[in-house]
Amino acid sequence: MYNAFWDHLKEQLLSTPPNFTCALGLLKEVKENRLKNEIEEALDMDLLKQEAEHGALDVPHLSNYILNLMTLLCAPVRDEAVKKLESITDPVQLLRGIFHVLGLMKMDMVNYTIQSLRPYLQEHSIQYERAKFQELLDKQPNLLDYTTKWLTKAATDLVTPYPSSPELPSSSSSMACSFPNWAADNSDLPSPTMVLYQGYLNLLLWDPENEEFPETLLMDRIRLQEMEFHLHQLTILASVLLVARSFCGKVLFSSPEFVDKLKCITKALTEEFNSRPEEAMLSVSEKVSQEIHHGLKDMGLTALTNENSASLMGQLQNIAKKENCVRSIIDQRIRLFLKCCLVRGMQESLLHFPGGLIVIEGELAELGWKFVNLMRHNQQVFSPYYAEILKNIIPPAEAQETEVEPI
Repeated sequence: MYNAFWDHLKEQLLSTPPNFTCALGLLKEVKENRLKNEIEEALDMDLLKQEAEHGALDVPHLSNYILNLMTLLCAPVRDEAVKKLESITDPVQLLRGIFHVLGLMKMDMVNYTIQSLRPYLQEHSIQYERAKFQELLDKQPNLLDYTTKWLTKAATDLVTPYPSSPELPSSSSSMACSFPNWAADNSDLPSPTMVLYQGYLNLLLWDPENEEFPETLLMDRIRLQEMEFHLHQLTILASVLLVARSFCGKVLFSSPEFVDKLKCITKALTEEFNSRPEEAMLSVSEKVSQEIHHGLKDMGLTALTNENSASLMGQLQNIAKKENCVRSIIDQRIRLFLKCCLVRGMQESLLHFPGGLIVIEGELAELGWKFVNLMRHNQQVFSPYYAEILKNIIPPAEAQETEVEPI
């Protein structure tokens, strides 16, 4: 890492035009070292101790020196906090305030250091993971068999319509995989990048009993399982909110407090959804129905009729079924959003939320960022291997691109 920094500095200075970013950073460090010497001279503890013993310690002068130094060194966001300290006359409160702001400045410096080192650490991590995987591949030539099978299925999914609830092969299926038999004149061949993205999306549908997990993603399997579970939770949550809104109208749902309350109730009551879906949704239907009744009453709106209340509870309970129409649509739209995050990037995708998902915008954005960041890192590490595999899956002469584009 040390040598990598100086090599990077050399590349910057030799570029045309020269890039002085790192050089300026070094000059700043020189300046900080000079300041360190000045601080040690001004705050000579032995001298200050002697002054205190003889009653000659100038506390206001020291306070002003420290505050001026903090103003010089702190981030702009802390300027106002330091300025407020200048008006404090009580020495105890002043010291307390100084140490509070110094703590904030310390965290600012830690965050700045992490941010500065992140590109170097990330590049080092990518190279290290790739080198370690290559060592394993050299010892086990068939180490990419499951990865090949995973990408082959992804390519087939892109050109072959699959069921609304697709399932990956079970662990009992044969390891032999046949490549799609595309005609040479097929103009609808998927690009390598889209095949890889489809493969990433398929990971969120993975059968936990299937042990043929891609070798290049084994280290991320637990995190992907957590994301799949979170996606499932968001599907149920959005389905409940969508059904509830259809009965109580926009006025009640225009209250953020009411929506947040329904979210908290639904999340709490569906924690055991996977093991007891019917029981969970029965509890949800009863509680949500009560909250809607109270909400309409509090806002002076017309209460639901007995018939509508029964219909509301029935539709909420039906969400427990996998084939439920609302649940299926929400699930498809969430996966479409995640696909857009991979293809178009997070910023653009956040501007175009699919219908019905605005109620879970914050939660879905958080899931999207986690998924994209994890997949981006995986792509950066293993892209050479993916590109080689995809050359054998997609006829290179017909493919629209020859390399996997980065996320």
